Formats: sequence, C-alpha cells, structure tokens
Amino acid sequence: MSKTTITVYGIPNCDSVKKARVWLTDHGVDYVFHDFKKQGVPPEAVDQWLKHVSWEVLVNRKGTTWRKLDPALQASVVDNASARAMMMEHASVVKRPVVVKGQSVIVGVNPEAWLGVVS
Repeated sequence: MSKTTITVYGIPNCDSVKKARVWLTDHGVDYVFHDFKKQGVPPEAVDQWLKHVSWEVLVNRKGTTWRKLDPALQASVVDNASARAMMMEHASVVKRPVVVKGQSVIVGVNPEAWLGVVS
C-alpha cells in the first residue's frame, strides 16, 4: 500500500509557509516542499488546485505582490483562466501555503484541515 505524498507549495521565507512546515514537522508528517522561487509554479498543479478550490481563495489579494500590480491588471482577474494566468506570471500572488494530498487542497494556515489530511 503506497502512501500519498503531501506537498507544501510556497516560498521559504513566508511566515505562513514557515508555520505550516513547523506544524507538519512537529506532528511527524513527511512532506515534500515545492519552492515557488526556485521551482516556479507548476501549471498542472494550478489546474488541479482550481478543480478543488475557488480562484478567489488561491489569489492573495491582500498581499504585497497584489497591491503592487497595476489596478487594470488586478481588475482583469475575474475567473479561473485569468487567475491561472496571474498565478503563472506572478508566483507570489498565490496565497500560501498550498498543502496538497491526493485530491485535498488546503490553502493558507489551517491546522484543523491539515489534521484531516495527515491522519
């Protein structure tokens, strides 16, 4: 019986990603870390996330990256396709962390939801 891998997507210096990694480690959970800065945002992963989570959840409209974007560019993000294009172009606009196990996609710091996928 093979175990489904847990993948944490994010940026290493992001406080939310740090919290997730510490929580998983403290709970003895093995995971793979995917660094957006070094490895980019995988298009197939974004497609999978968008099947399970709304683009409004995935796009961090409160973060620095979003606030620095041109207002017209911000206004152009209105659906899955435009959000996907934005996330591919600006990795830091993805709300972090994205924790994935199988079909479960958890966005942001959510220990209660993590418990559900690690057990």
